Amino acid sequence: MDKRERHPLALARAALGMSGDQMAKAIRAAAEREGLRSGVDRQRLHKWEQQGVLPSADSQRYIAQVLGIPPEDVDPAEWPSWVPAVDSGVVPLGHANTVPALREALHTMNRRTLLSAIPGSALVALAGSWAGTEPAAYAGERSQSDNAVGEEVVALLEDTSGRLNALATEQRQHIAPLYDAHLARVTDLLDDRRYPHALGVRLHKLAASLSQTVAWIRFDHGQHGAATRYWVAGLHNAHASTDRDMGAAFLSDLAYQASWLDDPTTAAGILTKALSRTTHPAATSLLHLRLARAQAALGERRATLRSLATAERLLGTGGQGDMPAWCSWLSPADLAVDSGRCLLDLGDTTRAHTLIAEGQALLPRTRDKTRGIFLAYRAQGHLSRREPDAAAADALEALQLAERIGAPRCVQLVRELIPAFEPYRHVEGVPALLHAVA
Repeated sequence: MDKRERHPLALARAALGMSGDQMAKAIRAAAEREGLRSGVDRQRLHKWEQQGVLPSADSQRYIAQVLGIPPEDVDPAEWPSWVPAVDSGVVPLGHANTVPALREALHTMNRRTLLSAIPGSALVALAGSWAGTEPAAYAGERSQSDNAVGEEVVALLEDTSGRLNALATEQRQHIAPLYDAHLARVTDLLDDRRYPHALGVRLHKLAASLSQTVAWIRFDHGQHGAATRYWVAGLHNAHASTDRDMGAAFLSDLAYQASWLDDPTTAAGILTKALSRTTHPAATSLLHLRLARAQAALGERRATLRSLATAERLLGTGGQGDMPAWCSWLSPADLAVDSGRCLLDLGDTTRAHTLIAEGQALLPRTRDKTRGIFLAYRAQGHLSRREPDAAAADALEALQLAERIGAPRCVQLVRELIPAFEPYRHVEGVPALLHAVA
């Protein structure tokens, strides 16, 4: 590791995905917001990071603004110790790391920690470790004591968790901190290890379920480093509870995130490992559907169509009584829209548009967040067919729905479509959309 990489400012800058020029520009912008000027450029930043040059007190204040650090936390005399630490690792799978994985995820709430992305290769390796390790090895007996956690406490936690997880996206936005607090309490109980084996398994399942919910909340708000770590923590706890299909759920979610972040190679690598040990047909169907999305992004037409056919064949098969809750929502509507999204990537725009429209019509009214994403996909389909008026109507509806229910990820989807509307500024509906986005 070279000297620049070791400096806290260089690590923090890398965690934010900023080049030297971008960081210098952001520092100058922070000064301008105060009505002042800064002469910081890439060369000056280089001196701070590699040559040990001390930034002025004003420059440190601007740096803090860029990093999101409150002014009261900045002590110029303590440079660079006040710069946030950077967390960039993945906790390896193992019984001893179940609670540490939860602690690391919960630690992301600390504003003094910046999260860099976990390399895709590390996530694929984690998926391989999960696929090659028997979960029973991690479900040993727990120590007991006179003040052990009892059935009533675990049942209460399970009931509360179930009610929290059942809330619609529109309502979760109002009480997001409760999910973190609930998971923190479950983590503390697991760490204390005062429960019999059967209750320990239930606590691990509870931790896994809560981790998944919190991860999706973070993901929807664009906090990808935090979301990854919650999914990793959930994978640990699903493994500790010997639930193979739940483990596959977390790998599937990590793969979905990789696809979302334009890394289909990582997504395909994770899903290939996950599919090797998934058991329930519904779970397998969902994983094949997400694999198809990654394959389509990679331009692998035959593999995409094969995965879509497998997903369709398995959808609705298997026992309903033992269907994992995390994939029980998968429906013909999801299959149709995701298939259409794959075909868009493969250039089959006419068939893609038809499938997305069919899926949109089949979707239950209760799934508003999914509806918003589907509308954004349909808008993209209209744009590919040079139907800007219909595209604008769908995009505006998606934007208004997403803002109402608090779904920033859907808002992002619509914003990413806006450049494609620029040539159609005078088409009916497009000015209203551009105004709403602005």
